[in-house]
Amino acid sequence: MILEEKLYTAEEFWEVAQLPENEGRRLELEDGVIVEMASSKPINTVIAGRVIHFLNAFVIPKNLGYVTVPDGGFELSPKTVCQPDAAFVSKKLLPKLPSNFKLAPDLAVEIVSKNEDVLKKTNEYFRAGTQIVWAIYADEKAVYVFQLDDDSNLRGKTFGIDDILDGGDVLPGFSLPVRDIFPD
Repeated sequence: MILEEKLYTAEEFWEVAQLPENEGRRLELEDGVIVEMASSKPINTVIAGRVIHFLNAFVIPKNLGYVTVPDGGFELSPKTVCQPDAAFVSKKLLPKLPSNFKLAPDLAVEIVSKNEDVLKKTNEYFRAGTQIVWAIYADEKAVYVFQLDDDSNLRGKTFGIDDILDGGDVLPGFSLPVRDIFPD
């Protein structure tokens, strides 16, 4: 649902998002348009919670950075602010927590909803500096891992229920069985 028929900058978006009447609303800025995100399906919230749990279990003990939940907005460009379902930002990239994330996360996790243009959002993440995007499909019980190759071309690999995700260069040593992401 579009909030208003006006084009906003990211700076204006942050101001609108902080207004009392927008408390508790999930808002994103898409090409200058403020869009209210629909409530997630229960399965998507459970999957996001599980991913956040496993990321935190790895990140916190090693003091590697910050894992965010679905309402952590990231400014990807002057006209785009996204709220991934989960994300990781390294302390190397962000030594101290700011008032707003005016950067792209190292890792973005999207639990893909019906009719969502995940490739458009993935490209926005990469243009802004994200290194890995996990697109999780609940119905397929699959994870599509996107990265840029050496020529800056988007490449993806599908991980099924019996595969194991890894953190790549973003979270070396991290591994997560895909099976553990999905509830029984």
